[in-house]
Amino acid sequence: MQVVCLQEEAFYALFDKVVDHLESKRRDKPAKWIDGEEAMLLLNIKSTTTLQKLRDEGKIRFSQPQKKIILYDRDSINEYIERYVRDTF
Repeated sequence: MQVVCLQEEAFYALFDKVVDHLESKRRDKPAKWIDGEEAMLLLNIKSTTTLQKLRDEGKIRFSQPQKKIILYDRDSINEYIERYVRDTF
C-alpha cells in the first residue's frame, strides 16, 4: 500500500476538480421529472388538452406534488413514443 502526501493547496485544487467533474456529469444527465412545457416539446404537441388526455388515459406517468404543479416522467414519455415506432422496410 502506498501513501500519497499532498500539500494543502494541491489537495484543495484536486478536490475542486473532482467536484467540478461530478457536477458536470450531473448536469449532463436529464432530469427524471419534467414540467408540462418540456413534456409537450418531447411529444411534439402544442395543446395542453392533448397532454391532459394522455395523462388521464394513463398513457404517460405523472406526479402532482401540489394542486397546480404536475410533473411528467421523462422515461414514460420516451416509452410512449417508442411504442409507436414503425420499422423501415
